[in-house]
Amino acid sequence: MSDNKERKSQGFPKKDNQDTSSLADAVEKVAKQQQSQASEIEKNKKVLFSLKNELHELEKQIAAISAETKGTERQIYQQDAAIQNTKLHCDSLETQIKSLHSENVKLKFDIETAQEDFEEHMIKYNAYYAKIKAHKNSLGEVESKCSFMTELHEKRDFVKKLKTMKEELMQDLQNPGGNRITQVQEDITKLKDKILTVKESIIEKTCFLEEEKKTHEKLRKEIEVQHKRYDAILKRLHCQVNKLQANRRQWQWNIQQLEKTAAELRKCIGMQE
Repeated sequence: MSDNKERKSQGFPKKDNQDTSSLADAVEKVAKQQQSQASEIEKNKKVLFSLKNELHELEKQIAAISAETKGTERQIYQQDAAIQNTKLHCDSLETQIKSLHSENVKLKFDIETAQEDFEEHMIKYNAYYAKIKAHKNSLGEVESKCSFMTELHEKRDFVKKLKTMKEELMQDLQNPGGNRITQVQEDITKLKDKILTVKESIIEKTCFLEEEKKTHEKLRKEIEVQHKRYDAILKRLHCQVNKLQANRRQWQWNIQQLEKTAAELRKCIGMQE
Protein backbone atom coordinates (compact mmCIF):
# COMPACT_ATOMS: atom_id res chain seq x y z
CA MET A 1 0.00 0.00 0.00
CA SER A 2 2.77 2.32 0.87
CA ASP A 3 4.53 1.49 -2.39
CA ASN A 4 1.45 2.30 -4.37
CA LYS A 5 1.13 5.60 -2.65
CA GLU A 6 4.73 6.47 -3.43
CA ARG A 7 4.23 5.56 -7.05
CA LYS A 8 1.16 7.72 -7.19
CA SER A 9 2.97 10.55 -5.52
CA GLN A 10 5.78 10.25 -8.04
CA GLY A 11 3.38 10.10 -11.02
CA PHE A 12 1.56 13.43 -10.46
CA PRO A 13 4.44 15.83 -11.20
CA LYS A 14 5.03 14.17 -14.55
CA LYS A 15 1.48 14.90 -15.64
CA ASP A 16 1.80 18.51 -14.54
CA ASN A 17 4.88 18.92 -16.68
CA GLN A 18 3.04 17.58 -19.70
CA ASP A 19 0.17 20.03 -19.18
CA THR A 20 2.57 22.92 -18.83
CA SER A 21 4.33 21.94 -22.03
CA SER A 22 1.04 21.68 -23.92
CA LEU A 23 -0.03 25.08 -22.63
CA ALA A 24 3.26 26.63 -23.71
CA ASP A 25 2.86 25.09 -27.12
CA ALA A 26 -0.67 26.37 -27.32
CA VAL A 27 0.42 29.84 -26.22
CA GLU A 28 3.26 29.77 -28.71
CA LYS A 29 0.91 28.59 -31.41
CA VAL A 30 -1.58 31.32 -30.54
CA ALA A 31 1.24 33.86 -30.51
CA LYS A 32 2.38 32.68 -33.90
CA GLN A 33 -1.18 32.84 -35.16
CA GLN A 34 -1.56 36.34 -33.75
CA GLN A 35 1.76 37.34 -35.28
CA SER A 36 0.68 35.81 -38.57
CA GLN A 37 -2.68 37.56 -38.33
CA ALA A 38 -0.94 40.84 -37.46
CA SER A 39 1.36 40.41 -40.42
CA GLU A 40 -1.62 39.57 -42.59
CA ILE A 41 -3.48 42.60 -41.23
CA GLU A 42 -0.46 44.82 -41.91
CA LYS A 43 -0.22 43.39 -45.39
CA ASN A 44 -3.94 43.95 -45.92
CA LYS A 45 -3.53 47.52 -44.63
CA LYS A 46 -0.80 48.12 -47.21
CA VAL A 47 -2.98 46.61 -49.92
CA LEU A 48 -5.91 48.73 -48.72
CA PHE A 49 -3.75 51.86 -48.74
CA SER A 50 -2.52 51.01 -52.22
CA LEU A 51 -6.10 50.40 -53.35
CA LYS A 52 -7.15 53.73 -51.83
CA ASN A 53 -4.35 55.47 -53.73
CA GLU A 54 -5.36 53.72 -56.93
CA LEU A 55 -8.99 54.64 -56.25
CA HIS A 56 -7.96 58.27 -55.72
CA GLU A 57 -5.98 58.24 -58.96
CA LEU A 58 -8.91 56.63 -60.75
CA GLU A 59 -11.22 59.32 -59.37
CA LYS A 60 -8.79 61.98 -60.64
CA GLN A 61 -8.67 60.30 -64.04
CA ILE A 62 -12.47 60.04 -64.09
CA ALA A 63 -12.74 63.75 -63.21
CA ALA A 64 -10.20 64.63 -65.94
CA ILE A 65 -11.99 62.41 -68.45
CA SER A 66 -15.31 63.98 -67.44
CA ALA A 67 -13.87 67.48 -67.91
CA GLU A 68 -12.36 66.45 -71.23
CA THR A 69 -15.69 64.92 -72.25
CA LYS A 70 -17.46 68.16 -71.38
CA GLY A 71 -14.87 70.11 -73.38
CA THR A 72 -15.29 67.72 -76.30
CA GLU A 73 -19.07 68.07 -76.08
CA ARG A 74 -18.66 71.85 -76.00
CA GLN A 75 -16.40 71.69 -79.08
CA ILE A 76 -18.89 69.41 -80.83
CA TYR A 77 -21.66 71.89 -80.03
CA GLN A 78 -19.53 74.76 -81.32
CA GLN A 79 -18.68 72.79 -84.46
CA ASP A 80 -22.36 72.01 -84.97
CA ALA A 81 -23.14 75.71 -84.61
CA ALA A 82 -20.29 76.56 -87.01
CA ILE A 83 -21.57 73.97 -89.50
CA GLN A 84 -25.05 75.45 -89.24
CA ASN A 85 -23.68 78.96 -89.78
CA THR A 86 -21.62 77.66 -92.70
CA LYS A 87 -24.71 76.08 -94.23
CA LEU A 88 -26.58 79.37 -93.83
CA HIS A 89 -23.62 81.20 -95.37
CA CYS A 90 -23.60 78.70 -98.25
CA ASP A 91 -27.30 79.30 -98.81
CA SER A 92 -26.67 83.05 -98.79
CA LEU A 93 -23.78 82.61 -101.23
CA GLU A 94 -25.93 80.47 -103.51
CA THR A 95 -28.61 83.18 -103.44
CA GLN A 96 -25.97 85.79 -104.29
CA ILE A 97 -24.63 83.58 -107.09
CA LYS A 98 -28.12 83.22 -108.54
CA SER A 99 -28.64 86.98 -108.29
CA LEU A 100 -25.25 87.64 -109.89
CA HIS A 101 -26.00 85.12 -112.61
CA SER A 102 -29.30 86.85 -113.36
CA GLU A 103 -27.57 90.23 -113.42
CA ASN A 104 -24.83 88.79 -115.62
CA VAL A 105 -27.45 87.52 -118.07
CA LYS A 106 -29.07 90.97 -118.02
CA LEU A 107 -25.70 92.66 -118.62
CA LYS A 108 -24.99 90.25 -121.47
CA PHE A 109 -28.36 91.12 -123.00
CA ASP A 110 -27.64 94.86 -122.55
CA ILE A 111 -24.23 94.42 -124.20
CA GLU A 112 -25.79 92.59 -127.13
CA THR A 113 -28.46 95.31 -127.43
CA ALA A 114 -25.80 98.05 -127.29
CA GLN A 115 -23.74 96.17 -129.89
CA GLU A 116 -26.75 95.90 -132.17
CA ASP A 117 -27.50 99.63 -131.72
CA PHE A 118 -23.86 100.41 -132.43
CA GLU A 119 -23.89 98.31 -135.60
CA GLU A 120 -27.15 99.92 -136.68
CA HIS A 121 -25.71 103.42 -136.12
CA MET A 122 -22.57 102.41 -138.00
CA ILE A 123 -24.67 101.24 -140.95
CA LYS A 124 -26.59 104.53 -140.94
CA TYR A 125 -23.37 106.50 -140.57
CA ASN A 126 -21.69 104.65 -143.44
CA ALA A 127 -24.75 105.14 -145.62
CA TYR A 128 -24.87 108.86 -144.78
CA TYR A 129 -21.12 109.20 -145.34
CA ALA A 130 -21.40 107.47 -148.73
CA LYS A 131 -24.31 109.73 -149.62
CA ILE A 132 -22.38 112.89 -148.64
CA LYS A 133 -19.33 111.68 -150.55
CA ALA A 134 -21.43 110.98 -153.64
CA HIS A 135 -23.03 114.42 -153.33
CA LYS A 136 -19.61 116.01 -153.00
CA ASN A 137 -18.31 114.16 -156.06
CA SER A 138 -21.40 115.08 -158.06
CA LEU A 139 -21.03 118.70 -156.97
CA GLY A 140 -17.42 118.69 -158.17
CA GLU A 141 -18.45 117.19 -161.47
CA VAL A 142 -21.20 119.79 -161.85
CA GLU A 143 -18.76 122.59 -161.13
CA SER A 144 -16.29 121.23 -163.64
CA LYS A 145 -18.99 120.82 -166.29
CA CYS A 146 -20.79 124.13 -165.78
CA SER A 147 -20.81 126.25 -168.91
CA PHE A 148 -20.42 129.49 -167.00
CA MET A 149 -17.00 128.41 -165.79
CA THR A 150 -15.89 127.86 -169.37
CA GLU A 151 -17.46 131.14 -170.36
CA LEU A 152 -15.74 132.88 -167.46
CA HIS A 153 -12.35 131.65 -168.63
CA GLU A 154 -13.14 132.77 -172.17
CA LYS A 155 -14.16 136.22 -170.94
CA ARG A 156 -10.96 136.55 -168.97
CA ASP A 157 -8.94 135.66 -172.04
CA PHE A 158 -10.93 138.20 -174.04
CA VAL A 159 -10.29 140.90 -171.42
CA LYS A 160 -6.58 140.17 -171.57
CA LYS A 161 -6.75 140.47 -175.35
CA LEU A 162 -8.58 143.80 -175.06
CA LYS A 163 -5.99 145.10 -172.63
CA THR A 164 -3.30 144.17 -175.12
CA MET A 165 -5.17 145.98 -177.90
CA LYS A 166 -5.60 149.00 -175.64
CA GLU A 167 -1.91 149.19 -175.03
CA GLU A 168 -1.25 148.98 -178.76
CA LEU A 169 -3.78 151.74 -179.42
CA MET A 170 -2.23 153.92 -176.77
CA GLN A 171 1.03 153.59 -178.60
CA ASP A 172 -0.69 154.50 -181.89
CA LEU A 173 -2.27 157.60 -180.30
CA GLN A 174 1.11 159.07 -179.79
CA ASN A 175 1.33 159.48 -183.59
CA PRO A 176 -0.78 162.33 -185.01
CA GLY A 177 -3.66 161.24 -187.23
CA GLY A 178 -7.27 162.44 -186.91
CA ASN A 179 -9.13 159.59 -188.53
CA ARG A 180 -7.10 157.05 -186.83
CA ILE A 181 -7.59 158.75 -183.51
CA THR A 182 -11.32 159.09 -184.11
CA GLN A 183 -11.61 155.51 -185.21
CA VAL A 184 -9.53 154.44 -182.32
CA GLN A 185 -11.65 156.47 -179.93
CA GLU A 186 -14.78 154.90 -181.38
CA ASP A 187 -13.19 151.51 -181.10
CA ILE A 188 -12.16 152.36 -177.56
CA THR A 189 -15.71 153.40 -176.72
CA LYS A 190 -17.04 150.19 -178.20
CA LEU A 191 -14.40 148.24 -176.38
CA LYS A 192 -15.26 150.02 -173.14
CA ASP A 193 -18.89 149.11 -173.64
CA LYS A 194 -17.94 145.54 -174.35
CA ILE A 195 -15.61 145.54 -171.36
CA LEU A 196 -18.40 146.95 -169.20
CA THR A 197 -20.76 144.30 -170.50
CA VAL A 198 -18.17 141.63 -169.91
CA LYS A 199 -17.49 143.00 -166.42
CA GLU A 200 -21.18 142.94 -165.61
CA SER A 201 -21.37 139.40 -166.91
CA ILE A 202 -18.29 138.50 -164.89
CA ILE A 203 -19.79 140.13 -161.79
CA GLU A 204 -23.03 138.24 -162.33
CA LYS A 205 -21.22 134.96 -162.85
CA THR A 206 -18.98 135.71 -159.88
CA CYS A 207 -22.02 136.33 -157.68
CA PHE A 208 -23.51 133.07 -158.86
CA LEU A 209 -20.22 131.34 -158.16
CA GLU A 210 -20.07 132.91 -154.69
CA GLU A 211 -23.57 131.67 -153.98
CA GLU A 212 -22.54 128.21 -155.13
CA LYS A 213 -19.47 128.42 -152.92
CA LYS A 214 -21.62 129.49 -149.97
CA THR A 215 -23.96 126.58 -150.66
CA HIS A 216 -20.99 124.25 -150.89
CA GLU A 217 -19.53 125.71 -147.66
CA LYS A 218 -22.87 125.28 -145.92
CA LEU A 219 -23.04 121.67 -147.07
CA ARG A 220 -19.45 121.14 -145.94
CA LYS A 221 -20.24 122.57 -142.50
CA GLU A 222 -23.33 120.40 -142.24
CA ILE A 223 -21.21 117.39 -143.19
CA GLU A 224 -18.65 118.31 -140.52
CA VAL A 225 -21.42 118.75 -137.94
CA GLN A 226 -22.85 115.36 -138.89
CA HIS A 227 -19.38 113.83 -138.70
CA LYS A 228 -18.81 115.32 -135.24
CA ARG A 229 -22.24 114.17 -134.07
CA TYR A 230 -21.68 110.64 -135.33
CA ASP A 231 -18.15 110.63 -133.89
CA ALA A 232 -19.62 111.61 -130.51
CA ILE A 233 -22.25 108.88 -130.86
CA LEU A 234 -19.53 106.36 -131.73
CA LYS A 235 -17.40 107.43 -128.77
CA ARG A 236 -20.38 107.22 -126.41
CA LEU A 237 -21.30 103.78 -127.74
CA HIS A 238 -17.67 102.63 -127.43
CA CYS A 239 -17.60 103.88 -123.83
CA GLN A 240 -20.88 102.12 -123.06
CA VAL A 241 -19.66 98.87 -124.64
CA ASN A 242 -16.33 99.07 -122.77
CA LYS A 243 -18.13 99.80 -119.50
CA LEU A 244 -20.55 96.93 -120.01
CA GLN A 245 -17.70 94.58 -120.91
CA ALA A 246 -15.74 95.68 -117.82
CA ASN A 247 -18.82 95.15 -115.61
CA ARG A 248 -19.34 91.77 -117.22
CA ARG A 249 -15.74 90.72 -116.54
CA GLN A 250 -16.01 91.97 -112.93
CA TRP A 251 -19.25 90.06 -112.33
CA GLN A 252 -17.80 86.93 -113.92
CA TRP A 253 -14.76 87.20 -111.65
CA ASN A 254 -17.02 87.72 -108.59
CA ILE A 255 -19.13 84.70 -109.58
CA GLN A 256 -16.02 82.55 -109.98
CA GLN A 257 -14.72 83.64 -106.56
CA LEU A 258 -18.09 82.96 -104.93
CA GLU A 259 -18.33 79.57 -106.63
CA LYS A 260 -14.84 78.69 -105.38
CA THR A 261 -15.78 79.81 -101.85
CA ALA A 262 -19.02 77.82 -102.01
CA ALA A 263 -17.14 74.73 -103.26
CA GLU A 264 -14.58 75.04 -100.44
CA LEU A 265 -17.35 75.46 -97.86
CA ARG A 266 -19.22 72.44 -99.25
CA LYS A 267 -15.98 70.46 -99.10
CA CYS A 268 -15.42 71.53 -95.47
CA ILE A 269 -19.01 70.59 -94.57
CA GLY A 270 -18.59 67.20 -96.27
CA MET A 271 -15.35 66.52 -94.35
CA GLN A 272 -16.90 67.51 -91.01
CA GLU A 273 -19.95 65.33 -91.62
